[in-house]
Amino acid sequence: MKKYNFNAGPSMLPREVIENTAKQILDFNGTGLSLMEISHRAKYFQPVVDEAEALIKELLDIPQGYSVIFLGGGASLQFMQIPANFLLKKAGYLNTGTWAKKAMKEAKHFGEVVEVASSAEDGYMHLPHNFDIPADLDYLHVCTNNTIYGTEYRKDLDSPVPLIGDMSSDIMSRPVDVSKYTAIYAGAQKNMAMAGVTVIIVKDELLGQAPRELPTMLDYRTHVEKGSMFNTPPVVPIYSLLETMRWVKAQGGVKEMDRRAQERAKILYDEIDRNKLFRGTVAAEDRSVMNLCFVMNDEYKELESKFFDFATERGMVGIKGHRSVGGFRASCYNAQTIEGVNALVKAMKDFEKTI
Repeated sequence: MKKYNFNAGPSMLPREVIENTAKQILDFNGTGLSLMEISHRAKYFQPVVDEAEALIKELLDIPQGYSVIFLGGGASLQFMQIPANFLLKKAGYLNTGTWAKKAMKEAKHFGEVVEVASSAEDGYMHLPHNFDIPADLDYLHVCTNNTIYGTEYRKDLDSPVPLIGDMSSDIMSRPVDVSKYTAIYAGAQKNMAMAGVTVIIVKDELLGQAPRELPTMLDYRTHVEKGSMFNTPPVVPIYSLLETMRWVKAQGGVKEMDRRAQERAKILYDEIDRNKLFRGTVAAEDRSVMNLCFVMNDEYKELESKFFDFATERGMVGIKGHRSVGGFRASCYNAQTIEGVNALVKAMKDFEKTI
């Protein structure tokens, strides 16, 4: 039986990315060595890093004056490393869910943190809109896509202060105006690569201004100056990232990824809205096209586990909602196919017929 992967992360990757990475694990570029055992300082690995960086810059149309670095630690490390490097006196945060709250908590170690807006009182079932942004902020932090609750800012915010974006779950799924940002960071295990590498895009002229002495590993300048090679980088994840960036470019770039994301989301949201058994969980105008969340309507709540088993038997993987919110979540990152979405929709229709 064919499996359809809707996991929220680590998530589905293009099949050719998996196959090409697997080949290199067995024999990297004909060297007779595995990708897992080569030295990151070997002359034949440096081109991997260089091409991956160049493709990210090309695909996101990153302007001059920004660096791309590859680090470990995931987005969770960036919750701390971002304010360590960029919080001078006061930073603003949009509280849009679990990950934004975690980022706010870490930032408070380094200076004043202002909650500019929040949707917490409404259970994060919508995004904050029409809020005032203090002009004296060093930056405004926004988690552009909220995997747990299924909300997403699909367009870059207009802000009087520089933005910092946690784009872990929607980077490379749409065009981005990088010039609006001080930094963008993303754990790669959604749209870019296997788990193990984090991509950070930083504005060079704003580095080194923090009013604190930073440990060497936490200072972005260390990694910019050493080309992500200050210490051993996650070699295999970086290679899988390179293969994914090649795939995105070959498919038509981020504009095509955006078109596909909108197409997939429309198919599934149309069924959620049509089917008597289900309902969406967030405001329609804030619905994520990456993580599509839904629950059983109240009168059918007792059927939740039955539908989960029904869909699982038909090859759906990873559709259970986050433990903190329940229900269902279909994560449709770049590698997700129309075939997979249609298979889930068919399962929903077929289950409806049994009621």
